[in-house]
Order: sequence, then structure tokens, then C-alpha cells
Amino acid sequence: MKDIVQSVDRTLSILEVLSDYDDGLGVADISAKLDLHKSTVHRLLSTLIIKGYVEQNSENSRYKITLKLFELGSKRISNMDILEIARPYLKELMEKTNEVVHLVIRENTDIIYIDKVESKTTIRMHSRIGRRSPAYCTAVGKAILSGLDDKKIEKIWEESDIKQYTPFTIINLEDFKRELKSIREKGFAVDEEENELDVRCVGASIYDYTGETCAAVSISGPITRMTDEKIKEFSRWLVHYTMEISKELGYKN
Repeated sequence: MKDIVQSVDRTLSILEVLSDYDDGLGVADISAKLDLHKSTVHRLLSTLIIKGYVEQNSENSRYKITLKLFELGSKRISNMDILEIARPYLKELMEKTNEVVHLVIRENTDIIYIDKVESKTTIRMHSRIGRRSPAYCTAVGKAILSGLDDKKIEKIWEESDIKQYTPFTIINLEDFKRELKSIREKGFAVDEEENELDVRCVGASIYDYTGETCAAVSISGPITRMTDEKIKEFSRWLVHYTMEISKELGYKN
């Protein structure tokens, strides 16, 4: 196990806890949730306030995170041409399918949602920009992983926290490899309620100028709408648009 700096670990844990509470938390609440002494929590919060990552409500004394972390993350994303290039294609894809469309990148064992175009339907997806999900049980994650060799796939699998999120989650490595082989043959991936029950997704990779998978796009919806016929229709549009994005990134097939 790699060395962990205790004070940094505790500080980050405070930020993670606060991120789940829009109305903020008091010192006692944070102390109880993290099993830390109140004086330790108060000292770390004071530093976070000075650095601008946390603010305290003067009326109820609760602590809330600021937007500074988002600003830091946005600096990295703002330098990624893929967002600007992909956005009009994501909008067109949503208009053709009337389902929510996501753009994701991979970071280690996870995929991170970096853009989203919401559909006009009444049933909405509970996703958000910045959210992480395991790569192995999402359509976009599987699409990206299908572009890697077996050695890299095995390493990512070993480092992943493999869980049975639903009865349909693939938790066996050999079964997963067979799934990736099928994805390579088809050119797209399908999440058959593997990450969330009653939700079906189809995903396809985006390639950069080196020919490597650098991102992926998905179309997601409830199983009542995402029928086999819709999956077949949507996958054609998805492959078309991801290839157009790839070409603008300099990919040549």
C-alpha cells in the first residue's frame, strides 16, 4: 500500500463528505461521520476556508464546499478540444434519439462524465457532469476498454473494485474479455442494466489522432424505451457521430 499523508487524507475526506450535503454540515456532524476529533476537524476546516475551498454560513455555522474545486477541474477540461468539438454532435444525437447523451473520458479504472445533453422526455437520468462510474460495468467504459490490449485490460480489472451492482453485472474476467471481443466486432457496447437496474445504454469510442481511444459517447434511457429495435437504430447514429468527432480530432481509419 502506498504511503498516505494523514493530514491530506483527512482534509480530502472532509471535502468528500461536504460534497454530499448542499446545506452544509456542522463540526460535530463531520466529526461523527469521519470519526475524527472535533478539534482536528475544526483545524482542517480553518485551513480549507483560508484556501477558499470551504465557507461557513454565519447564520447556522454550517460548513459548505465552494466552487473552487470545480474551477480547478474546469481548467483541465477547458483545455480539452474534445468538449468544443463534440458538443454540436452530442446535441444532434440527442435530437435524433430524444434520449440523454453523455460524453466521458477514462481515468484509471473509472469513467468521468464531462458533458451531458439532456433529452426532452419526462423521465430524466440521474447523472451529472463530474460523476464517476466504474468502467467495467458501463457501456462507455466497456467501449473505451475494448480498444486496449489484454495486458492493460487485466491490469485495470485487477485494480477495479469489482462489485455485483445488479444481477446483470459482469464480474468474471473471462466473461468480460468475451464481452470486449464482441464490442470490437460490433463497433459499439451495450450496458444491459449492468450498472443500474431498468437503465439501458449504448456506447461507442472516440479516437484521437494517434488512433487511441480517448473518450466515448453514450445514449441512455429506461428499458421501456431502449428496446432492441431502438438499440439497433441508435447504435448506427452513435457510431456515425463518434467517428465524425474522431475525424475532427485527427483520427484516420
